[in-house]
Amino acid sequence: MTAVLSLGIAAAAGPALAGRVAPAAEAAGFHALWVNDTPGHDALAVLAAAADATERLVLATGVLPVDRRTPDDIAVAAAGLPAGRLMLGVGSGQARTGAVELVTDAAAELRRRTDARVIVGALGPRMRRAAAAASDGVLLSWLTPRAAAAQAAEAHAITPETHVALYVRTAVDDAAVAALDEEATRYAGYPAYAANFARLGVDAADTVIRPAELRDRIAGYRAGVDEVVLRAITPTGSADEHLRFIDAIAEAIA
Repeated sequence: MTAVLSLGIAAAAGPALAGRVAPAAEAAGFHALWVNDTPGHDALAVLAAAADATERLVLATGVLPVDRRTPDDIAVAAAGLPAGRLMLGVGSGQARTGAVELVTDAAAELRRRTDARVIVGALGPRMRRAAAAASDGVLLSWLTPRAAAAQAAEAHAITPETHVALYVRTAVDDAAVAALDEEATRYAGYPAYAANFARLGVDAADTVIRPAELRDRIAGYRAGVDEVVLRAITPTGSADEHLRFIDAIAEAIA
């Protein structure tokens, strides 16, 4: 298995940055642009700018929290996007009870209401099983290559055609390593992620890609899943830095 390679950015980066970065990603051969939801920013609005600037690039959200965005809200907001290129990633957000049912019900409703593919962000085994059975795919994150391959195999055993994507925080510039470490430390402090790292017996720092290991680390991840989303971590988050990120990845995998 050699996974397709995609680019991930934060919704906070905004539509203007997406409008510059998306065509560069498409030209470099990336499969998709993933926009991860951030409070106060609309991932779908960012994808709309990317859609206007591209022709083939898959457009994906990673992930819309269904505890605060209803399927109706998501379907309405996504109506103007090209359904044939759209993948709606959804997750449980801050829901603490009934999270699996909340997400699977939302996935079912979005599959009924839209022509987009629907993928579920999942950490724990119960959510991963539900995602593989009740949606078009599973979005994993913060995993080592070995753990990612094992979880992908579990998902494919439930539904062979399910699509397993993996977010991997990645820095290509030494000046971005501090931001990468800060991101890993922040996620390690969230209870759900802390529990997942403990369950897997890994540190958050073991689940990222650093500048010195780009080629081998990307290859290791691509061997185990269907899609690797390189979530760009840059020194300041500027558009120019994202463009350099794309160039560095293209050079590393050439």
